[in-house]
Amino acid sequence: MQIADIPVPDTLAARGALELATQYQSPAITAHALRSWLWAEAFARVDGITGIDHELLYVAAVLHDVGTVAEYDNHTLSYEHAGGHVGIALTAGAGWEPARRQRVLEVIVRHNWPSVDPAMDAEGHLLETATALDISGARPDALPEDFRREVLRAHPRGTLAAEFGACVLDQAARKPDTAARRLAEGGVVAKLAANPLERR
Repeated sequence: MQIADIPVPDTLAARGALELATQYQSPAITAHALRSWLWAEAFARVDGITGIDHELLYVAAVLHDVGTVAEYDNHTLSYEHAGGHVGIALTAGAGWEPARRQRVLEVIVRHNWPSVDPAMDAEGHLLETATALDISGARPDALPEDFRREVLRAHPRGTLAAEFGACVLDQAARKPDTAARRLAEGGVVAKLAANPLERR
């Protein structure tokens, strides 16, 4: 498995998502988003999950943390809901039908669930699994070693641990009824530091 085996969707929505991410997010958060997309596509292969909407998965992965940036941070909504609504706006402009636009919101929100049943939401499951690897270090040996190294070379982790840890703590303090509080209380800062991907 190689990055070259996973084509970037060449669509208006995909290009727009990456442009928004790179304009508003830090390089470390955008690299996390792109790694999450690649991990998600790789997990689909190793776990035999088929029939996924690759464009939807890409857009959701690239924008899944955009709700943490100042310009899109909502004072009442969780950052995943805020980011999901950015995804709805983007894909509306790209001409997606309402039901498919809603799927972007669902996938982004569900990436912060403790787990997602792939039979209920394959893309949500894959993004949750991928972000669990990139943030908490879950299932680090499920993907081929050479592929993991290639992805980390292409999209280095940089300051992700410090940035994302601080972001979650801030979100949890300001919005204690959201998933950020569960992540903070679950030790996300320690999990980021102990993630085996940090040592590669």
